[in-house]
Amino acid sequence: MKHHLASHYLAGSVEAGCDEAGRGCLAGPVYAAAVIFPEDYENADLNDSKQLTDRRRHELRQVIERDATAWAVGVVSAEEIDRINILNASILAMHRALDQLAVRPQSIIVDGNRFKPYRDIPYATIVKGDGKFLSIAAASILAKTYRDDYMDQLAAEYPQYDWLSNKGYPTRKHREAIRQWGITPHHRRSFNMLGDGQLSLPFE
Repeated sequence: MKHHLASHYLAGSVEAGCDEAGRGCLAGPVYAAAVIFPEDYENADLNDSKQLTDRRRHELRQVIERDATAWAVGVVSAEEIDRINILNASILAMHRALDQLAVRPQSIIVDGNRFKPYRDIPYATIVKGDGKFLSIAAASILAKTYRDDYMDQLAAEYPQYDWLSNKGYPTRKHREAIRQWGITPHHRRSFNMLGDGQLSLPFE
């Protein structure tokens, strides 16, 4: 039984759904996407990106980019994350995605419970929104696949951190590599790298 997601929160509105990827990572940027679908849009295959395989996400990315009225991806670097903190960086990434939309939305829906006003456009935050609304589910897929692709590129330069499989998230293998090799310019220095409660690192 497929669970159909709703097309809009505010009916009759050009609505952008936003979500981010990479918030809990130790390395790499945070990515966000904004997606606007036609109001009567239906797609039973779209779901929260965490429920999908990598291959399925990449297939759906093509469908989303073809079907969306407008879509865009925003990026905030590890260096910026360290400067403004991850919550602000996640919201900034969403704002950057919204900035790039070819169509200006009349309303915005955001996965989670935190957002900052974008221009004068009304918005709603929706907990687990990626399992409720098509545009947020689509944004979660775009943000995740574009971030994963970027981390795969970085993994070629820094193979010891196992980014091909962990994408920068704090796995045991990732932390062991940090212990052994130190950090890269792509690591978020403000994060607890070794998982031991110590923010300061013994090496620079």
